[in-house]
Amino acid sequence: MSIFLVMLPFLSLQAQDSKADTTSRGIVTVSKDPRIETLGKKMAEYNESLSSKLRSTKGYRLMLLSTNDRSQALQIRTQLLQLFPDQQVYMVFQSPYIKLKMGNFLEKAEADDIRKQVLAAKIITGNIYIVPETVEVKGDKLNQTDDQQ
Repeated sequence: MSIFLVMLPFLSLQAQDSKADTTSRGIVTVSKDPRIETLGKKMAEYNESLSSKLRSTKGYRLMLLSTNDRSQALQIRTQLLQLFPDQQVYMVFQSPYIKLKMGNFLEKAEADDIRKQVLAAKIITGNIYIVPETVEVKGDKLNQTDDQQ
C-alpha cells in the first residue's frame, strides 16, 4: 500500500499534452527593406554591363617564362607592363614553378607579332611559345572579328 501512495502523484503526470493545436491558420507578415530590391536591380545591371564588356573565347597567349625564382618573374613582369601597357600579364603559380603568360590574342598572327617585339626587347632570354588558351576579350572586339569572317 505504501508503494501505491508513493506512486499516486506520478500517475497524473504525462510527458506531453494530448490536446490538439487550436490554431488552424496563421498570418505571416514579411517586412523587408525596399533598399534590398534597389540593390538587387543595381547588381543585375552591373553584372549585365560587365558581361557585355568582357567575353571568354578561344584564343592565344604567349608563354614567356616558367621559373621557380619569384624575384626574376616579378622583375620581368614589371618590365613587360612598362613596355606593353595595353597587354595583360598573367603570373600563375603551379607548384613548384611560377609561369608568366601575356596577352589575350584572338589570332595567332597577332600573338606572333607581340612575340617578336618581346624578343627584340631582349627581356626574355629563353624561348617564347604561343599557347592556345581561353582568353578574355571585350565584347566589341569579338564582334569586330565576327564581322570580318
